[in-house]
Amino acid sequence: MAYHQQDLVRADRERWLKQYYFIRAAFSVAWVVAAFAVGPSSAVAGVLLVLYPAWDAAANAVDALRSGGLKQNRTQALNALVSLATSVAVLLALQMSMNLVLAVLGAWAILSGLLQLGTAIRRWRSFGAQWAMVLSGGQSALAGGFFIFQASTPAVPSIATVTGYAAVGAAYFLVSAIWLTVTEWRHRARQAQLG
Repeated sequence: MAYHQQDLVRADRERWLKQYYFIRAAFSVAWVVAAFAVGPSSAVAGVLLVLYPAWDAAANAVDALRSGGLKQNRTQALNALVSLATSVAVLLALQMSMNLVLAVLGAWAILSGLLQLGTAIRRWRSFGAQWAMVLSGGQSALAGGFFIFQASTPAVPSIATVTGYAAVGAAYFLVSAIWLTVTEWRHRARQAQLG
């Protein structure tokens, strides 16, 4: 009976994870489209730059709560705090320079990427598709280093610099969601053959 209950909890969390990855992919795609639509010098670009880490904070907090609580998901709880702080820092940096904004986003990409990597490694035993999240976390950290380097150059960056990062993130979330969906279909097909 206890084993059956654990199985139900795991299945529920896997369904949530699949939905979560699809939602994260959809938001990132919408953000990239909006970033291209508004143009690099628009005031709306600043709003989008503040919104991106704020969304990440909310998404991590909700995922942690749906996946057993903040106490069980410390990497996500910390990621939510880091992303929220980044959102405030971006808002302040926008008053100074886009180079500073990019540096702040670079530091965030490194920290949130490493925390995402930690979350994916922790989930690896329980859920499929975590290889894509491991790659995403690692690549985020590398991209963050590149952002910080770019921020130190004389060239003034724009929101376009961040769109590639967001697009790659969307692709990783979509791959993870599709992988979990296919895994679920295969599992159901096997059960149907056995039953």
